[in-house]
Amino acid sequence: MFQTLSDKLQGVLRQLRGYGKLTEKNVADALREVRLALLEADVNYKVAKDFIERTKSRALGQEVLASVTPGQQIVKIVHDELVALMGGTAAPTAAPTPGHWMVCGLHGAGKTTTAGKLAKWLTKQGRKPMLVACDVYRPAAVDQLETLGRQLGIPTFAARGERDVVAIAKRAMEFARLQGCDPVIFDTAGRLHIDEELVQELVRLREVIQPSEILLVADAATGQEAVNIAEHFDKALGLTGIVLTKLDGDARGGAALSMRAVTGKPIKFAGVGEKLEELEAFHAERMAGRILGMGDVVGLVEKAQEALDARQAEQLSRKLADQSMNLEDFLAQLKQLKKLGPLENLLGMLPGIGKMPDLSAGEAELNRVEAIINSMTLTERRQPEILNASRRARIAKGSGTTVADVNHLLKQFGMMKRMMKDMGKMQKAMTRRGWVANAPRNLGLGPAGR
Repeated sequence: MFQTLSDKLQGVLRQLRGYGKLTEKNVADALREVRLALLEADVNYKVAKDFIERTKSRALGQEVLASVTPGQQIVKIVHDELVALMGGTAAPTAAPTPGHWMVCGLHGAGKTTTAGKLAKWLTKQGRKPMLVACDVYRPAAVDQLETLGRQLGIPTFAARGERDVVAIAKRAMEFARLQGCDPVIFDTAGRLHIDEELVQELVRLREVIQPSEILLVADAATGQEAVNIAEHFDKALGLTGIVLTKLDGDARGGAALSMRAVTGKPIKFAGVGEKLEELEAFHAERMAGRILGMGDVVGLVEKAQEALDARQAEQLSRKLADQSMNLEDFLAQLKQLKKLGPLENLLGMLPGIGKMPDLSAGEAELNRVEAIINSMTLTERRQPEILNASRRARIAKGSGTTVADVNHLLKQFGMMKRMMKDMGKMQKAMTRRGWVANAPRNLGLGPAGR
């Protein structure tokens, strides 16, 4: 996500941080590099030009010249301007608007999947959404939406054989009223390109359902074309917001930086993966922090609270304390970790981590470990000490790995258990000697050590 832009901006700003004193020349040189980085990231030319002018004006002003650390001050200015560019510091609305939500966009942007993701997000907010299939042209669209509805356990309305979207919408609204559903999400038809027939159909649908939200689903990877599409849909329908999809697969991120500035419409959500839960409310301040390597600790904590099982975490804590953790517990924790998303996304939310090499290898290793443990019997997971040579060979064959891989996992797990045991002994010894209770004094931090 934003990797190309992030790498270049962090490189330029790292150089500026090293200057004890800034001059007009080195600021101009640095901002020239920032401008190139924005253009290479597919940011709209005018947006990039305005961004540089605002940043330069502030960077050469008194707030930087009078600063003790001018390099750090410029980093803050760039951060603030990125936040403003993507929508300002105002957080997305916590309480979703009631009524009808209209989801529109072109084919291939991920419109139907996004409708399902929005329904899941609304369910988490305590609402009872309903999905409506208004794409009467793509044969698989109705099937796809119904499948998503079944997976989520929410009502889905589809009128197979009906070609009039206005008629479908009227029947759907009555059905939603009887079911007590709110909001109602209308998944509309798309095209490979914008045409007048598509626009007029959407306008007729809008007039009937009177939506409180008109969300454009735009593929972040299409760059400037996504911005042009947003302008066209906004002119015809009056968008209330934008959902950027495939943001996890776009290393440039130009659409995210340009769309808010060009259309004036807020980016409300960002799709960061293929799974239904991989939809995030878009926070401009947090995203700017990720781009500049400052992380998004608040977002990481929110993600962990949402994905991790508190009861399982408490059980693991107890098992770690009495050294009774086994491979079954280890597998449960591995599955919890994977719920948080790809390693690359998680590390990008930690301040100062930046891009780490060979993260794909780390993901592959986690998958390999999971496959090995899944190939064990329940008894073997709970008692790994019974794993002899023949059992290890069977596990390797069943998991598509090698005996060396199985041996490596068992060795690492054994080392981890021994380390936990040693830490437990050390803690008990320190407790017996009163070191834990009197730690500040023994470390020279208490009254006696001053």
